Amino acid sequence: MKKKISMCAALIVWSSVFAQYFIMLEGSQLDLLGATVRFFSYFTILTNSLVAIYFTSQLWAKNQDIKSFWGRPGVLTAITVYILVVGIVYQVALRHTWNPEGIARVVDELLHTINPLLVLVFWAVFELKHKIYWTQIYSWLIYPFIYLLFTISKGYYTGFYPYPFVNVSELGYAMVAMNSLILFGAFFGISVGLLMIGRKI
Repeated sequence: MKKKISMCAALIVWSSVFAQYFIMLEGSQLDLLGATVRFFSYFTILTNSLVAIYFTSQLWAKNQDIKSFWGRPGVLTAITVYILVVGIVYQVALRHTWNPEGIARVVDELLHTINPLLVLVFWAVFELKHKIYWTQIYSWLIYPFIYLLFTISKGYYTGFYPYPFVNVSELGYAMVAMNSLILFGAFFGISVGLLMIGRKI
């Protein structure tokens, strides 16, 4: 059952990522390389790709195989935290900034709403919650921290910032630092929340 669900989920998430890529290419004035680099500058795309890779890995994983990286307790929880932040930040801070139509609207909802809910349900059913430790939370913050450093560094040289709340050119470093602290608070808070829920399930 887990593999069948993983297969369906992998198809949904991969389809949404590739569809968004072609939608972006159609409307981009950059060359293929530049457009691709910009595409993967978004935390949404990187995280949905991570989700797709995770679900794909489950197609070959043995049940309860904790020796493989993707089967380790906590890996699915970390991915769930990341994709939930994608969904929550979009609903709270970004949804009002644009109004996609047609297939773009469908893909947008998949990336920011359906996929996060899909991962959350998968986590609730299949994660080895009793084998996760509180200290793992700190290691889960490495990925968003590296992304933040990469985004600000890249923006410094190119002038492109994928999200308005990390746009140093317009907000300045002090405000971006404040926004980043709020975001890391969200990562930490959701991590704690999932572990607490996991103890109850």
